[in-house]
Amino acid sequence: MQIPRLHPDTVEQVKQKADIYDVISEHVVLRKGGKGFVGLCPFHTEKTPSFSVSQSKQMYYCFGCNAGGDAIKFLMEIGKQSFSEVVLDLARRYQVTVQTLEPEQRQQLQQQLSLREQLYEILAIASRFYQHALYQPQGEAALHYLFARKLRAETIQQFNLGYAPDSWETLYRYLVEQKRYPVQLLQQAGLLRQRQSGDGYYDYFRNRVIIPILDLQGRVIGFGGRSLGDEQPKYLNSPETELFSKGKTLFGLDKAKSAISELDCAVVVEGYFDAISLHAAGITNVAASLGTALSLEQVKQLMRYSESKQLILNFDADVAGIQASERAIGEIANLAYRGEVQLKILNLPAGKDADEYLHTASAEEYRKLLKSAPLWLDWQILQLIGDRNLKQATEFQHVAKEMVKLLQRIDNSDTRNYYVSHCAEILSLGDARFVPLRAENLLAQITPKYQSKPIAYKTPKQNPKDKAFPEASERSLLEQAEALLLRIYLHCPEHRQAVSSALQEQSLQFSLSHHRFLWQQIVDEKSEIHLIEAQESLVSRIQTRCLESSIEIAQVSPLFHLDEKTQQDLLRGTQVIQAATACMERVLCEKRYRSLLKEWEQTDPINEPEKSQLCHQSLYTEQKRLQELDLMRQFCLTDLL
Repeated sequence: MQIPRLHPDTVEQVKQKADIYDVISEHVVLRKGGKGFVGLCPFHTEKTPSFSVSQSKQMYYCFGCNAGGDAIKFLMEIGKQSFSEVVLDLARRYQVTVQTLEPEQRQQLQQQLSLREQLYEILAIASRFYQHALYQPQGEAALHYLFARKLRAETIQQFNLGYAPDSWETLYRYLVEQKRYPVQLLQQAGLLRQRQSGDGYYDYFRNRVIIPILDLQGRVIGFGGRSLGDEQPKYLNSPETELFSKGKTLFGLDKAKSAISELDCAVVVEGYFDAISLHAAGITNVAASLGTALSLEQVKQLMRYSESKQLILNFDADVAGIQASERAIGEIANLAYRGEVQLKILNLPAGKDADEYLHTASAEEYRKLLKSAPLWLDWQILQLIGDRNLKQATEFQHVAKEMVKLLQRIDNSDTRNYYVSHCAEILSLGDARFVPLRAENLLAQITPKYQSKPIAYKTPKQNPKDKAFPEASERSLLEQAEALLLRIYLHCPEHRQAVSSALQEQSLQFSLSHHRFLWQQIVDEKSEIHLIEAQESLVSRIQTRCLESSIEIAQVSPLFHLDEKTQQDLLRGTQVIQAATACMERVLCEKRYRSLLKEWEQTDPINEPEKSQLCHQSLYTEQKRLQELDLMRQFCLTDLL
């Protein structure tokens, strides 16, 4: 139905009730900054937060891209919705009565908006039905089950736990035959299923302990059911409905949000009874992920209530639980690497979940474990090491390689340096003399991603041809070499595979931030289209991607165009690729050489003859490779650059 014109009173009520922090924090991770809140702008790519939200003014503004407005404007921009659509959505959310300027359309619109209210009503009645059934003779086994889980009567009542009778049509007969609710509405609420053979419907939940799932306003939006017999699955959630989406909902958050704000920390567990048991023990800043990996949207919901954005995952410590923790980290990795979420991991002793742990331990003991929970990076490093014997070469190499991958993802330089030292201590195997060397080796491998100024290297015997460009800085050579590779990839489809292969074979990465940015756009585009297309298609697509970043676009825009000289250069694509990749590889090789040289200088040739000889041989190998790379890049770079 086409949305009619809304009455100004409706618009004004929506503006008054819709808090801009609540609206924006569902899409942007915000943290306190001065009198308002700041975060990364969702309308353009940025690394430093320039997006500001003021609750007092009910306005947002980005100092990077100049986007600004109120809550309605934000939702229009972020969801690409019309003004009327956004106002209607907010009216539903904040329970504002909708009026239109055309009275004849008012009834039809109200019917459309009332669907959600009808579903809320039906689910609330169903919840009371399940609660009543729990205390009937047929619910005796379910009640014993809850008591066996050490739940007190007040906890059962606090969470409105209930029982779905062991019958195919008990709820159906109650809601349809007695309460006269339409079958279609019950099906839309996720309470009934249509029979596959024959006519009729049957109850979705049968012979299960029922756990109501509430939204942030405390309204029932779905249920979880725990089987009492051998029925599978053991836990069954409501299907996706107009009100309920498992990936967007956290069980218990309605009861936990105040404690999360007060303690400035959110704890996420895996199961319903983990959350219920913790709340019963007085640990109330806890929500559950409904048995699924934690989604980014769920994390953002939690972080609305924690100023320091502190999140502790307490998933089961068995293999499945560890995998769930790893999946959860994967979802929010970018936030955690940028330091926007203080993510910690808690694995309880003996592989127990929170509910099991509290059967034998006190709430205070659990709180102590929460306080000592390792940061997510420390936890990941522990997972990498596991029970591996680092004194064995293959195990050592595997762990070192995985550590490098982990360190390369850390954007914050202080955090990265800390963990480089931490990993170096682990790899030194208790010998403090090797810590600086291990740290240097790790830095040499992760540097290509972050290094902006390569260290100048001079071979003992410089090739006279180097005099052709003695004044050119190493950064200048590297920058132009990287630019040539990107130009080839953008404008020469026949050489794209060669560029990708050359970078992959030597494990090369672009050193300069704007080149890394452009290459990432190419990689992202590559996953969406076949790059054996006309060059105009790729260039056009990449330009569209780059327009989202006004800072980077200015630095990479020259690569989208070819002047007469660069057109001639690209005719020698093969030679250019060889010379450019040689220039990039030289930076890595030079780093290794300097590290080895430092190690050799610190080695006593009399007391450590074998180590000294090994260092000397390695130095010679790296020196020869540097000379080879100099020759390779001189092949045409002296002419091209």
